[in-house]
Amino acid sequence: MIEVLKGFPDDVLAFSCRGHVTRLDYESVLVPTVEKALQKPGKLRLYYQVDPDFTGIDAGAMWEDFKVGIEHLRRWERVAVVTDVEWIKRAILMFGFLMSGKVKVFPAAAAAAAEARTWLTGT
Repeated sequence: MIEVLKGFPDDVLAFSCRGHVTRLDYESVLVPTVEKALQKPGKLRLYYQVDPDFTGIDAGAMWEDFKVGIEHLRRWERVAVVTDVEWIKRAILMFGFLMSGKVKVFPAAAAAAAEARTWLTGT
């Protein structure tokens, strides 16, 4: 499941994922939110939180995730990923260099999640 998180500035897209994430989650929540934000000019920032009860992701969802990130590489100013899932950390660090903006991974602890929000928003 993917959920849009509230309480972020207008130029920040914020999501959390929990349980098992499917392609339908991307198609019904994440992709429409990103596409709507991309209609406005300017750079965007992304906050993506992987909750402790995350159990996995479908291959179709992984493909959607990759497409959304790659199709709009130049629009992402900063990306903060909050997770303790090792394979997600490695994937972000491996592909993060493709982004024109800064990409950083933070541990899932509450203090680190707060640090991620501060780093992302610059406040």
